[in-house]
Amino acid sequence: MVIIRTIKRLRQVLSGYNRKGRTIGFVPTMGALHYGHLSLIKACRRENKIVVVSIFVNPTQFGPGEDLKKYPRTLKQDAALCKKEGVDIIFYPDAKEMFPSGYETFVTVEGLSRELCGLFRPGHFRGVATVVAKLFNIVQPDIAYFGQKDAQQAAIVRRMVRDLNMPVKIKVMPTVREIDGLAMSSRNAYLNPLERKDALVLSRSLALAKRLVHDGVKDIAEITGKIREMILRVPKVKIDYIAVVDQEHLMPLKKISGKSLIALAVWIGKTRLIDNIIIK
Repeated sequence: MVIIRTIKRLRQVLSGYNRKGRTIGFVPTMGALHYGHLSLIKACRRENKIVVVSIFVNPTQFGPGEDLKKYPRTLKQDAALCKKEGVDIIFYPDAKEMFPSGYETFVTVEGLSRELCGLFRPGHFRGVATVVAKLFNIVQPDIAYFGQKDAQQAAIVRRMVRDLNMPVKIKVMPTVREIDGLAMSSRNAYLNPLERKDALVLSRSLALAKRLVHDGVKDIAEITGKIREMILRVPKVKIDYIAVVDQEHLMPLKKISGKSLIALAVWIGKTRLIDNIIIK
């Protein structure tokens, strides 16, 4: 395994591989790797001859007052995990390498970026789409892997790839959870023990929604009302949104039908967490 810091060197190394029948799989991350990331890397390793993992805390997707400076940076541990999983290349650029002085070009997926988290984090998905587009252009992967927990991000990347005719297949893998149900996230590290316990209300409220649908409830106002009621029993929480949308367009649904995405964003103390489930 090699760790590469520059675009030029990464392209040199990748061009040295015999690509005949050898696919490049790619897992873009911001580091602070946990088992959710590792599940993507494992799938990538199973399905590709060459595995590239990027570790880049992307400044363009953080808004004013967000946690760019304190976002965990754990390269030594991340590299050890990647090596254990058989990663071939870690691409670890700094901000100047990805966004040099005078950089002015951004990618915006218009409609999808204004829904859900986009309402509360203006500019966030412009930063996500831009850095993913750049990484795809740099790595030139055949397949790229994303997690279902970041459902809106996955939908935006899929649309960008389709609209811009990018020759990469997007695979979205199931959310990985702790034993108690909490969706794995690098930001879970911000939670103190009491907040960690309170954070379970996200997965438990989604499980309640699933039971309601299983029992025949299709009225979305009733479902979201029950979710809200459960979450607000926890002290000192703030709800950004509880939404039931279609998976592809992220548009609000009037009733549960086909595949529906139930998504939520909740502040537990000073930490903003997201979670979702797909209801069939």
